[in-house]
Amino acid sequence: MEMTGNQQLLSYTKTGFLASSHIDVSDVMACYEWASRKPEPGCCVMSGFSSKMERDVLHFLLRAHTPVIWVLARRPYKELPQDLQEAMDENRLLIISSTEAQRQTKNSAYKRNEYIAETADKLLFTGVNEDSSLYPLYNKYIKKTVRLKDVNV
Repeated sequence: MEMTGNQQLLSYTKTGFLASSHIDVSDVMACYEWASRKPEPGCCVMSGFSSKMERDVLHFLLRAHTPVIWVLARRPYKELPQDLQEAMDENRLLIISSTEAQRQTKNSAYKRNEYIAETADKLLFTGVNEDSSLYPLYNKYIKKTVRLKDVNV
């Protein structure tokens, strides 16, 4: 695993955020509101920020100055995307590459999500149902799972 950024974030209380590619409209605004809250000291959000909802949530987390651990299911970026530079400069970002694969695959995404579920202190799933690729992880880590209304970053 390759890491770039503030590795001290690994010692923070980590909320893993995993979102299905199909989300109920009612959950979308709740996720945005959650991600826009002022973060609790010593807490961060960990995700792959791969699905549309996860990418949207990343935008709100960065605007709220929430520390973020971004776990890639591909090799690291050669150049840091510009919208992440401020967070990196302010030590609010850690990027972990979980593989040397050039592109994300179904297998590398599952392994990445498993790493997030294993490493996070609590998990926030959204849009997960029995047909979701996240459902096996939801079942496996159900004791770590929290509801959106019960979690603050």
